[in-house]
Amino acid sequence: MLRLNALLLGPIVLLTLSAGCTTTGGVALRPDGTPGPQECPEEAKRVMRALKLRVGDAAWVELDANQIKSKPITLYDGPIESILEQDFGTLETTTRLYGQVWTGGPQVVIRYYEAHPPDTEKLPICAVARLSENQLRKLPGSKPGMAILEFSVSGVAIVDAFR
Repeated sequence: MLRLNALLLGPIVLLTLSAGCTTTGGVALRPDGTPGPQECPEEAKRVMRALKLRVGDAAWVELDANQIKSKPITLYDGPIESILEQDFGTLETTTRLYGQVWTGGPQVVIRYYEAHPPDTEKLPICAVARLSENQLRKLPGSKPGMAILEFSVSGVAIVDAFR
């Protein structure tokens, strides 16, 4: 399996290195502080196809690498490092996901822009943390710029644009 992943990821790494890094800057905020729409770069779409990740594919993720299995957890506006709890397309369990957290609205918004599989370079992706039944809703006691969440895990879903 590792050899197959290496064969699939080799061209992706070269594509990623030649095209530069994906950034999270320039996202317009809505009046409630949540991020507005944002396109998924074509490079990320190509990489996701090569990784066998399709729009709507989902897996479980530990939201914060520093708060694994904690209840509740506290997230702050800004960068986040999450960890896959299961294989996701050709991404292995323990792959790190890097993204951005916004806590301005009633629910936390997390957008992922990069995946970092073990023993490989970071790869551009477009994914969001997503749970049904308002489970990313901030708990009482959350203050501006931070959010307290009941659970440390969430679903992560592939998207072709952030809405």
